[in-house]
Amino acid sequence: MRTDAATPATLGRVRISRKTPVLLLALALLPVACSSGPDQPQTVADAFAAALSSGDASAAAALTDEPEQARPVLTTLFENLGKNDSVRVSATDDSSFTLESTWKFGPEGRNEWTYTSTGTAADTDGWKIDWNPATVAPGLELGPLSYSPVYPKPARVLDSSGGDLMTQQVVTLVTVAPDADLAAAAALLAPHGVTEAALQTDLAAAQGKPITAVALREADIAPVQQALSGVRGVTLAPQTRLLTVDKTLAGPTTSGLAELWQQQADSAAGWAVRAQTAQGTQRIAGPDATPTTDIATTVDIDLLNAAEAALTPLTQPAAIVALRPSSGEVLAVAQNAPADAQGPIALTGLYPPGSTFKTVTVSAALQAGGVNIDTVLPCPGRATIEGRTIPNDNGFDLGPVPLHTAFARSCNTTMAELGVRLPADGLTAAAAQLGLGVDYVTPGLTTVTGKVPPAQNPAQQVESSIGQGSVTASPFGMALVAASLAHGSAPAPAIVRGRPGTADRASAPVPADVTSQIETMMGETVSAGTATALRDIPGLLGKTGTAEYLDDKHAHGWFVGIDGDLAFAVFVADAGSSGPAVEAAGRMLRAKQ
Repeated sequence: MRTDAATPATLGRVRISRKTPVLLLALALLPVACSSGPDQPQTVADAFAAALSSGDASAAAALTDEPEQARPVLTTLFENLGKNDSVRVSATDDSSFTLESTWKFGPEGRNEWTYTSTGTAADTDGWKIDWNPATVAPGLELGPLSYSPVYPKPARVLDSSGGDLMTQQVVTLVTVAPDADLAAAAALLAPHGVTEAALQTDLAAAQGKPITAVALREADIAPVQQALSGVRGVTLAPQTRLLTVDKTLAGPTTSGLAELWQQQADSAAGWAVRAQTAQGTQRIAGPDATPTTDIATTVDIDLLNAAEAALTPLTQPAAIVALRPSSGEVLAVAQNAPADAQGPIALTGLYPPGSTFKTVTVSAALQAGGVNIDTVLPCPGRATIEGRTIPNDNGFDLGPVPLHTAFARSCNTTMAELGVRLPADGLTAAAAQLGLGVDYVTPGLTTVTGKVPPAQNPAQQVESSIGQGSVTASPFGMALVAASLAHGSAPAPAIVRGRPGTADRASAPVPADVTSQIETMMGETVSAGTATALRDIPGLLGKTGTAEYLDDKHAHGWFVGIDGDLAFAVFVADAGSSGPAVEAAGRMLRAKQ
């Protein structure tokens, strides 16, 4: 029999609550020999097994010859392991019986403990079960039994260079009771944003229950741990969590990677039933955990740091997503604090993409035929198309210009005229070729690319062609558009090496001559169009976007770019123009150089 060293989690003091999904026990009392005598042994064995099956410690104990000894043992057993579920019974004519039991533990009862034990019954002033804890469960004679999962050595989550991105670390929960010295606690926790007023508010909302004021890493708790331990009403509870090594990098990618890490740990976990003895705990049953491997991600720490720093000056919610077009690898997903307060907007936030969607419109128009990069088209300052009046930014009027100029200068009127000529689902199909509107199931990453529904009428087609109306995209979705243009087709996104995402539909590649023309137009956008603030960055391709929402006084700012084997999207909420997004892109790219 194997033994394990004792740990606080395995000392047999576990209590089962309604939230603990552990309980199922199947019992079968099987004959050792054919019974030919009176049925009293059979009857008491039946009743004993039925009481065990129902988790009725008092009833089971009353059927033994030592009820006062049996009752607390069985009570603790059921509290720790749950109760039985079904039973089959028969007894021998020599009053012995066999007990076959199956306990089910863990989520959905996946972990089973099956064993066979024996017992006897005797007619001592009525038939009684001879009390022996080992009859009920192996090891119960040694002490109280408890169940716990057994996890493997924690895996690390690695960045693209093989360095530690996330590791399992100890954090300490600082719990504050209603009668705590709030002034003293707040004074010690002030560096971590905890105030006395906030504690009072949270305690009032908790209606007399303690609250967790903050969770601190080891380096943060160390300077105040001793002092906090002496504050009335404050308790400290260490626990382990998967955390980023650099706490400033906790962003929208970490939750998905943490979930994947936990799934891997749960899948590899073993379990143990242990007996609490005077010498410590002794393992009675259960398999060991299987080893896990480190999770190698595609995250580029240097680029992620550059993206985070690029967003820091912005007061509006802002996000950057960067991909590697050749492989679909997710290199960086960054958000600033205002964005973090709204959730993972970089990956799942949906917004009108504005003029960045013109990459899709020109792709659809070029594939439909009739125009090419040099086709001269009108670019009036304002045009009424299918009853919808479309203005250019500040009403600029270029007159007849080549398509590449209209694109680089972001001429809404030109794009609207191109869009309205397309089939109702023309933009939908062209967007899907670039990954937009496609759903991906990607290990370690939860994303929404966007929505490009077929137009219900020509007016909607006009709106959609300039990235307004019913068209929406996430920053991830627009980064995927840029990556798809650079790659020629939508690459399967991946944040874990070797585990690419799966698309919900197949999309045809974009013809090479079309992507070549779009890239040329994106190059002109930087060199002589709306993104000239970035023309000092060699080889950069891009497209700006200003997307109105609510009314004509509010607009989001966008910039999508391709820099070699790097594709990215920058989004700034309520920026008023594309300027702040362009500036953020410049900060990131120049820091990367």
